[in-house]
Amino acid sequence: MIFLKIKKLTELQQYITSYFGITNQHIGKITSLFTESELKKGEYFIKSGQYCEKLSFVRSGFIRVFANAKGKEITQWISTQGYFITDLYSFTFKQRARWNIQALTDCTLYTINKENYALLNNVVPNWAEIEKQFIASCFIQLEDRVFNHLSLSSKERYDKFFEDNKEIFNQVPLQYIASMLGMSPETFSRIRNKRNS
Repeated sequence: MIFLKIKKLTELQQYITSYFGITNQHIGKITSLFTESELKKGEYFIKSGQYCEKLSFVRSGFIRVFANAKGKEITQWISTQGYFITDLYSFTFKQRARWNIQALTDCTLYTINKENYALLNNVVPNWAEIEKQFIASCFIQLEDRVFNHLSLSSKERYDKFFEDNKEIFNQVPLQYIASMLGMSPETFSRIRNKRNS
């Protein structure tokens, strides 16, 4: 990972302001705790079994979150611009990471390490409440994904994901998307071919 000196964090400032409702009074202090870095294609943000000591905002690029289970890889998520990435279990509870997080393309990240993250309590008076809302939002997104897996057909899952994430389909290997959607590559290809015909 190559670290770069930050000049402006416009995207990060805008995202934090809109997502967390942080006021301009605190935004500069918060973003000063982040560093800009590049993660090259194929490099790992974290590997399963390591301790995750950082949280990053994806400015550009695509990053895959996956695990190895019973001899095969299972893609949990493909992170894109505007999302935060970390192994939340490891970052929050000081446990070994359960997920591998790897760059699928060259990526630019804004990263805060755990030490600086702890300083947010001093920078933002109501940070505990803001953090609680952030984690709740992550949980709601996870609930939505579980609900979709249980209630939608393979075709419906494909259609929904495609409408919300068209740019991913031309940027990452399709077998990763198939895995994330809980279907075999053959089922994925059949749905894709039928849709494109």
